[in-house]
Amino acid sequence: MFKIRSLVTALALASSISVASAWEALPTAAPAPADNPTTEAKVELGQMLYHDPRLMSVNGRVSCASCHNTMLGGEDTQRTSIGHNNQEGGRNAPTVWNAAFNKVQFWDGRAASLEAQAAGPVVNPIEMGMKNWDEVVARFKPIEGYRKAFEKAFGSDTISEDTVTKAIAAYERTLITPNSAYDKYVLGDKSALTEQQVRGMNKMAELGCTACHSGPAFNGPGVFQKFPVNSNPYYEAQYHFKKDKGVAEVTKKTEDENFWKVPTLRNIAFTAPYFHNGSVKTLREAVKIMAKLQLNKDLSKEETADIVAFLNGLTGEFPRQKMPLLPLIPDVSEN
Repeated sequence: MFKIRSLVTALALASSISVASAWEALPTAAPAPADNPTTEAKVELGQMLYHDPRLMSVNGRVSCASCHNTMLGGEDTQRTSIGHNNQEGGRNAPTVWNAAFNKVQFWDGRAASLEAQAAGPVVNPIEMGMKNWDEVVARFKPIEGYRKAFEKAFGSDTISEDTVTKAIAAYERTLITPNSAYDKYVLGDKSALTEQQVRGMNKMAELGCTACHSGPAFNGPGVFQKFPVNSNPYYEAQYHFKKDKGVAEVTKKTEDENFWKVPTLRNIAFTAPYFHNGSVKTLREAVKIMAKLQLNKDLSKEETADIVAFLNGLTGEFPRQKMPLLPLIPDVSEN
């Protein structure tokens, strides 16, 4: 599952990306896999499933939207998310906005697709807490509204882990935020960014930030990166970045310790707190930490402010979300 290069190889590959090629506008549509083409009916069903807490969590109170709120920055504003029994998870919820452009999903990259990612939290004992997908499917089958929606989306009323996760993934592929000030700038409108934002953009390239945060989603070419690269006892004592071993938690390999998927910088002004453990509250502090721990650079107040200004220019246009009316669950109680 994991194709993790050594840090030297990964950085060498990333540093070969030219500054010019790093400045790419975000596409307005996300590619879909051949076995799950995006259709209107599938997206409509997926949106219902994404927002329905009743059927896929053991207590009927947790939905995908609980931790990845599309009314916010696609996450939950918490340091780490809260599961079905008020249990606190170990990692900060990644944004769902533009997740379709990630090469892999989850902080440790253990899911290769949106479909695979959608299946995981449902049976995670801390998150949604269902024992298995058979229990989930059994909950759906008595609900006529869902049977009709699955038939419309897939040509039959077959409800399974496969069709549920495909519908959710189809919906998530519509969660794209193009037309940021940055996008307008790189597409030719040179008035779209302020002078300060342009300085910040150029400073990121000069420092080497775009070696990892490259491409239209500022999430790199798909390689994993080590964080932190440089040891810093002060920051480690304050933020405990190394406590979670990242990819190594999955692979159990020492050489994978503290490697992570490169997160998107899109809409980053909306997604505080920051980093895999949600330990950093402000974007200004996050920028200073990244410069020091990844690049061994100490930024001035002015340089930090310029980069933060540029990152604010990565806030895109959020598609309007019309909340779905969820199907009625029939009354099966005895009189």
